[in-house]
Amino acid sequence: MGKRILNDIILWLLCGTLYTLFRVMAQKEEVMTYALLFGAMATVWIMLGLLFRKYSSSYKEAWYWQELLSLFLTAGGLMLILHFVLPLLPWEFSETVALWMAGVVAIADAVIQLAAHYWKFALNMTVPVMEIEKRENAVVVRPDEPRNWKSQRTVHETVLSLTTENEYRMLVGEARLNNKRTKVVANRDLYSFLEIPDYQYDTLVDLILLNEVRGINRRFCIINKKLPDNGRYVCCYRPQEYIKRKILNAWPKGINHIVYTAWFVWKRLLPRLLLVSRLYYDVTKGKKRVLSKTEVLGRLYYCGFEVEKIIPSEHIEYIFARRHSQPYDQQQIKVYGPLIKLPRVCKDEKIVYFYKFRTMHPYSEYIQKYVFDKRGGMNIADKSDDDWRITTWGRWMRRYWLDELPMLINWLRGDVKLVGIRPLSRTMFNTYPEDLQRKRTQTKPGLIPPFYIDHPKTFDELYASENKYLDEYFRHPFLTDAKYFFLTLHSILFKRMHSA
Repeated sequence: MGKRILNDIILWLLCGTLYTLFRVMAQKEEVMTYALLFGAMATVWIMLGLLFRKYSSSYKEAWYWQELLSLFLTAGGLMLILHFVLPLLPWEFSETVALWMAGVVAIADAVIQLAAHYWKFALNMTVPVMEIEKRENAVVVRPDEPRNWKSQRTVHETVLSLTTENEYRMLVGEARLNNKRTKVVANRDLYSFLEIPDYQYDTLVDLILLNEVRGINRRFCIINKKLPDNGRYVCCYRPQEYIKRKILNAWPKGINHIVYTAWFVWKRLLPRLLLVSRLYYDVTKGKKRVLSKTEVLGRLYYCGFEVEKIIPSEHIEYIFARRHSQPYDQQQIKVYGPLIKLPRVCKDEKIVYFYKFRTMHPYSEYIQKYVFDKRGGMNIADKSDDDWRITTWGRWMRRYWLDELPMLINWLRGDVKLVGIRPLSRTMFNTYPEDLQRKRTQTKPGLIPPFYIDHPKTFDELYASENKYLDEYFRHPFLTDAKYFFLTLHSILFKRMHSA
């Protein structure tokens, strides 16, 4: 209650101050008189608010219209009192000014209440967080034997109702559709999976496009629970790249990029914003969502699967995954906004979170090892060559260091110097020689590393570059950083060096 009363006092002070400043420009002699009037109005407002239970704690979980009714009664009562009391006072007050002030405060209060309720709505999903139950090792129960001809025909008809004959034949070979240990599901509803007995099937084939599914992670977690150890899951989705090509080819040049940009904002940007995500999915019901390859694979790994193979088929892709482990602890809202925090090892081995603009697709962090293994490991920049997890705009941002601009926040906070060794992830830090690890943790990292001057091509050259900088820095800190700063400027301006 006290917090709500304080909010109203601040609101009255703010509105009164703004009006007073306006009156100073007109009639200075009335300023003090109206300041006293507004103070009296604020007092009456709070008393009426107490009367109509505007500040009652029982309204914490109330719907917006209930709080709005209390606000309407409070504002209406104040205006009624002003109408009858102002003519009786010895001072000459403008009833219009007083009523306008009460109306402005009421409207501002209503907007604040709406914002508070929308905040709770946006952060509170209607579906509770899924709890992951621990389980013992489990083997498939159903016998390994072929279906009878009638069951095979039923499966054939089910698959053809959603796919093509070629895809059916592919699934027969890859997913053993004609075996009793394979279960085909062609229902968007989660209950179709909940009704499947645990460990009955070795393979579950999901024919519904993930683009049409709401609650993908919940769906994956339920399937993870139903499958035995190393059980296989087959799913399909329409890649974002296909939709992009379709839009760009359907419209004339110039216009096609404008259309694609509008589509991108609606389908990719809005669903990722914290305060818009839930509203977007409530409006669209999770249908026709846009999914990148990175996001689908990342969600599978997040939910305890390991991808075996990907088979493209016309405008969709089939993913064959195997149950690998328990899912990660699920989060109610997993929103990937434009700004991210990355843990990095800094001075005295302290973990500091560094800010960057997101340049990768959602869930990319869960498939780092998968990508590195496919691309032959990480390079000296702690990145994989030709990393398809990076978005189109992400590559452009990385080229001009725009993704690292938020690291200026870390610089202002004193987490990093302007010049110094790169802050490393724990995984990358552990690959360094022990003597270099000790040197690195004796000083703060920097925004401008010696990497951009020496241009190392191998890990040995990278270690030598950092050792050289650190040895010079420990002898002459200021002169060393000044030298490296100007050498970096020369590298950028004349050698066109850019971020990885």
